[in-house]
Amino acid sequence: MLKETPFTAIHIALGARMAEFAGFNMPIQYPTGIQEEHRIVREGVGVFDVSHMGEFWVKGTQAADFLQYITTNDINKLDAGKAQYTCFPNGKGGIVDDLIVYKYSTTKYLLVVNAGNIDKDWEWVNLQLNNLGLDDCKLENASDKYGQLAVQGPKATEMLQKLTDADLSAIPYYSFREWSFAGIQGVLLSNTGYTGAGGFELYFKKEDGVQIWNALFEVGKEYGLAPIGLGARDSLRLEKWYCLYGHDIDDTTSPLEAGLGWIVKFDAKDFIDKEFLLKQKAKGISRKLVHFECLERAIPRNGYEICDEAGHTIGHVTSGIMLPTTKVGIGMGYVQIAYAKKDTLIYIKIREKLNPAKIV
Repeated sequence: MLKETPFTAIHIALGARMAEFAGFNMPIQYPTGIQEEHRIVREGVGVFDVSHMGEFWVKGTQAADFLQYITTNDINKLDAGKAQYTCFPNGKGGIVDDLIVYKYSTTKYLLVVNAGNIDKDWEWVNLQLNNLGLDDCKLENASDKYGQLAVQGPKATEMLQKLTDADLSAIPYYSFREWSFAGIQGVLLSNTGYTGAGGFELYFKKEDGVQIWNALFEVGKEYGLAPIGLGARDSLRLEKWYCLYGHDIDDTTSPLEAGLGWIVKFDAKDFIDKEFLLKQKAKGISRKLVHFECLERAIPRNGYEICDEAGHTIGHVTSGIMLPTTKVGIGMGYVQIAYAKKDTLIYIKIREKLNPAKIV
């Protein structure tokens, strides 16, 4: 049996094409299609059901010490009401998961983890807590208690403002407030997103989900608000070059190889894999995650070989699409470091044909 979000019945009633994702029955696209959904988010406003994401509470006087050790970024740089992108290193140079940390206070943090990694991450954080033996740090897996909607696009903030008296324009990027929204108390309003189009992510108790959805679509009529599926979520994040766990990063890729050195704060603290990553940084990485555009009509896909001009394999594609806005094939992939510079010519091997592309 697939899990359901508070909005599953609504998606089905709207004619969405549903499919399994991370154990949930999720909308991939609506009758409008991925290309139109992509355009709506870039030009107007769309809403994504992302209630499948996981939420862990970390509380206690030693909560910050715990998070400093199990994540790569510097928790102590966070003020209350701020959020931070970071990752869990796995003790072997790879990444358990990437996540967002929300700081409520010095003794209360919320971790938002990827849907497909909830069980894995929960086991990992508990293992680390047991290993550290911290007396005043408590964990709670609240993933089944919350729903989440991502309202994204250039018109999102103006539209959302009609449903709250919180001044959304005063909430900076990667900051949040807990406020009344659509008549519901205690909704987390987070100026974050996975599209690059601007907007907010809303967290709320599952039982309040339908009321919030209906309120959004009532005020959204004048803004052309539309429901958006996971297909356009993928094309939008790829257009912005955001990594997807399980494709562009995983347990075999280091944050340095993935271009995430900016979330690895060596000077601030001790953390899992610090020595490994310091040695890797000093030695230099042998491969790097790059972004590329195809120079001819081609659609790169996960797993395709990346080759040099002679046809020798130099890496592999991790994500790729035909971009809805430009009709150009774009993708991400790991290549040998000698081929990672901007404007380098590479070739994507598709059905034995070498399709030219360039690093961008």
